[in-house]
Amino acid sequence: MQNVLIRPLVTEKMTELTENTGKYGFVVKVDANKIEIARAIKEKFDVDAININTIKYKGKTKTQFTKRGRFSGKTPQFKKAIVTLKEGQTIDLFGEI
Repeated sequence: MQNVLIRPLVTEKMTELTENTGKYGFVVKVDANKIEIARAIKEKFDVDAININTIKYKGKTKTQFTKRGRFSGKTPQFKKAIVTLKEGQTIDLFGEI
């Protein structure tokens, strides 16, 4: 269960969702399940998660053409978790900076 949470999602869309509905987004380990995510959030931020939605993204194949030829690579796969907290609870993501 170590390091289930990789980093918080800080985008315009996630910030708006957090302000309006109290949902927070995190990038989590690809093999983490909802129970592990809920425990990790409880340990790290001391809040209770009511609902957790997960989305799994596959890595894309990218090709780049240069003077020296064609290079192919792949972007990494990742998993995103949208966490809904109990009413009145919040997470201070920028307090540790």
